[in-house]
Amino acid sequence: MRDGLSNTQVIRGADQTLSGVTPNASAAFDVRGFSTAVFDLATGAVTDAGTVDGFTLVLQHSDTLVGTSFIAVPTGEFSGTASVLLDADDNIIAGSIGYLGNKRYVRGVFTGTTGTNAIAYVKGNMGKPHRAPVTRVGATIATT
Repeated sequence: MRDGLSNTQVIRGADQTLSGVTPNASAAFDVRGFSTAVFDLATGAVTDAGTVDGFTLVLQHSDTLVGTSFIAVPTGEFSGTASVLLDADDNIIAGSIGYLGNKRYVRGVFTGTTGTNAIAYVKGNMGKPHRAPVTRVGATIATT
């Protein structure tokens, strides 16, 4: 089971419509059973990234699927950054965040700035499974 195909699960989150400064949370990714997890900020159409700071993706985590139990992943429990600054950043991977925490569920939260108008989604890449082979394509889980 040395090949990446048997040892990696890829999950594409649903498109998120970003508008202004309203935070927009993705569904949850279950990282149980994997030793590594990387989350990519992927864009669709970026009509307006927003003011100077554009929009960003941060991670939240929880041991349950209750939406209000998700909290920001603390500094030291993630690596990397993901943000979009340009209106021309259509259909790209705009950054990646490695999750180092130990909670079961992780979700992405997009936050825009004044004027943000874009479609974006989170792509999860889980690797080093505790048991292989794994299902190559997974699914996100709705929070309650």
